[in-house]
Amino acid sequence: MLDHWDDVVSALDQGIPCAAATIIRTSGSVPRPAGTSMVVTADGGVLGSLTGGCVEAAVLESALEAIADGKPRTESFGYSDGDAFAVGLSCGGSLDVHILPLAPGSLPGGPVPSAVLRRLDGGAHLPLPVATEEDLRNALVALHPEAGSSVPEQLAGMLAAGHTGILTLADGECGAQAAELFLECRAAAPALLLLGANDYSAALSRMGAMLGYRVTVADGRPVFTDPRRFPEADAVVVQWPDALVRAEQEAGRLDASSVICLLSHDAKFDVPALAAALQSGAGYVGAMGSRRTNRHRLRALRNAGVPETALARLHAPIGLDIGAVTPAEVALSVFAEVTASRSAASGMPLRGLSGPIHSPSRLINHLTAS
Repeated sequence: MLDHWDDVVSALDQGIPCAAATIIRTSGSVPRPAGTSMVVTADGGVLGSLTGGCVEAAVLESALEAIADGKPRTESFGYSDGDAFAVGLSCGGSLDVHILPLAPGSLPGGPVPSAVLRRLDGGAHLPLPVATEEDLRNALVALHPEAGSSVPEQLAGMLAAGHTGILTLADGECGAQAAELFLECRAAAPALLLLGANDYSAALSRMGAMLGYRVTVADGRPVFTDPRRFPEADAVVVQWPDALVRAEQEAGRLDASSVICLLSHDAKFDVPALAAALQSGAGYVGAMGSRRTNRHRLRALRNAGVPETALARLHAPIGLDIGAVTPAEVALSVFAEVTASRSAASGMPLRGLSGPIHSPSRLINHLTAS
């Protein structure tokens, strides 16, 4: 429910009861991963979706019932071969949805927490915000004081990995009665560094913000770095791109989820910036330009001592072949490649592929990179 935390708190502050319906378990081909939520208010309002329409109507009805009787519940949905009109997932997977009624005043205000812990079995167990191992221990005492000593360590491992999922306590295990705990983690926004300020970086900035990236636009020329050109960016800086990349790397803000896009056409910017980017921890590095420009860049990078293993990471020319011409189309092309690269997908049309469309392994790869 972290993706709608502010909306839930706002509704409760206005005295409107609501229910958070959260996917807690999936199997097979499903559109969205565990942790995806839909919020239903007492007046029938709906925020978000779980599957894009397969089970939403049934969840809405169950959520309204939960608001009315104040009792949480778990609903299971799967594909029904015998009845084409039965509620279920036509994609063939299955999922469990935990529906938690929330009364006004039941959740704290303040910033969205990085994670919440809830107990799934019986009783009105409210989700408790957690950020540290001490928070986890305190939440566990409140939710399940009978839990054994190994449980906090298991939860701490999940929290450190940013893993959303269920921890099942078997009957009698470590002194605990049978129970299920659900830890939902909110990944930090991945970094998107756009090197070079122009119309293409403006389009990528808009799309990156929409996709949940923390966007920084950098250019060494003050005349081009007017923040009004990049209203969706989190930061617009006048700085040589290579210096920005090194600073972000040294600050520990570049990892496998980070994206760096070089969008300029100036060798004095391009080569140092790409050398820094390719030897950083960023998971995706791409560069705009023609094949001729790319050949010259690669030659210059080799002359600068960048190893072949690092050069193999470069996506250049940047993007997938979709016939992009306008800056907006180029942004779509770039993020199509970024998404395919992060999820280890083929980038081929789905109609020509076999196997599940919503591959659990791809979802896991994407979330791990996030």
